[in-house]
Amino acid sequence: MKYISTRGGMAPQAFSDILLEGLAPDGGLAVPETLPQISADTLESWRGLSYADLAFEVLSRFATDIPADDLRRLTHAAYRPGIFSSEDIVPLRALDDGMHLLGLSEGPTLAFKDMAMQFLGQVFEYVLTRRGATLNILGATSGDTGSAAEYALRGKQGVAVFMLSPHGRMSAFQRAQMYSLQDENIHNIAVRGVFDEAQDIVKALAGDLDFKTRYRIGAVNSINWARIAAQVVYYFHGWLRATSAAGQQVSFAVPSGNFGNILSGHIARAMGLPVRRLVLATNENNVLEEFFRTGIYRPRGAEQTYATSSPSMDISRASNFERFVFDLTGRDPRRVKALWADLARDGYFDLASLKPGFESQYGFVAGTSTHADRLAVIRATYDATGVLVDPHTADGVKVAREFVEPGVPMLVLETALPAKFSDTIEEALGRPVTPPPALAGLESLPQRVEVMDCDAQLVRRYIEANAKV
Repeated sequence: MKYISTRGGMAPQAFSDILLEGLAPDGGLAVPETLPQISADTLESWRGLSYADLAFEVLSRFATDIPADDLRRLTHAAYRPGIFSSEDIVPLRALDDGMHLLGLSEGPTLAFKDMAMQFLGQVFEYVLTRRGATLNILGATSGDTGSAAEYALRGKQGVAVFMLSPHGRMSAFQRAQMYSLQDENIHNIAVRGVFDEAQDIVKALAGDLDFKTRYRIGAVNSINWARIAAQVVYYFHGWLRATSAAGQQVSFAVPSGNFGNILSGHIARAMGLPVRRLVLATNENNVLEEFFRTGIYRPRGAEQTYATSSPSMDISRASNFERFVFDLTGRDPRRVKALWADLARDGYFDLASLKPGFESQYGFVAGTSTHADRLAVIRATYDATGVLVDPHTADGVKVAREFVEPGVPMLVLETALPAKFSDTIEEALGRPVTPPPALAGLESLPQRVEVMDCDAQLVRRYIEANAKV
């Protein structure tokens, strides 16, 4: 398995090479030359596998340069009780009306990002140790990627983490999870701006090839293909737990901001998983919903990006969208480059002519949710089922209800545990939610964070002074 760039300017590379690179040298994103195909018989043979063994089966199709015994050891180190609080790693719970909750928030930071980050923490250290190399991870977070990456990489040999976050725009719990870490290889930088501006800094520095090479800059954001591949696993897991017959279709509803989570569902479907629909749910920052409704992709500026009660989705420029557009345009890198040139010049591009295929060919449908919707869903879901969902997952439940079909299980992908967003839960239910005992008092711990203006040069100088070399 080799990987190429969505913009056509990268020679084919192995999994371990793109793992350490982040953005491709031409500014595009790494994608497999061809996607592995999983037959119905193979899929059926996976029933009953543990999550770690299923992860090995799926990831072995992507990480073909890692010896099988080593990869199996890495997946078993990543996905085990003690790191995850559920024996199933990802439990499946019934809601109502044919809907189920895929429990992706059993990891150490109580968010779905742990599902990929725990594997990345293992595979980064493995590859760097084999190569005798160091890596400086540069990323941006709207809330959960940062803590998941830092908990997975804290204390790891040869790795330093520089994580940008939007100052004052995450929940108090999210800030405490990140900023309370005191490990010497973890560096939190809060920039005065919104997530998209922080992400622009990451892209600008990663696109400076001299700086990237000199300081060995890598990525853990979902621009890193390994994140996408690791997330593909839980789509297969969800299907295997929700069905009993070969070929039975399942739909997935995915709260979406940066498009990485639902892109993994798109990849799973393209590999042969029987997926009926991929239901994309946005909050008030509905750029992606607008695209699937109109065929026009029109990102918004910082001043038009709303601060909402589902803050991890307060994103108006989705980094992973380029990978889907690559498929949508017949995997034509010249067309992708031209579209992003249009985007830079005009502020939008128009693929309305391809809109009929969004659902018929790729299974995508979309909808939006508001603060009032979130509160209503949190209350109604808890009253009806006793299950408490966080605001992002509530967005997913709200939009999923619009697309439930008889005989087709609808799996809503859980984003985080409600304890991370206690203020909104209290507004919905009239009482706060108690955090897990291991995280009680987290917000009272000392915090270590650098606050600076949203300026790439300031971040550059901070990395130069603190990078592992």
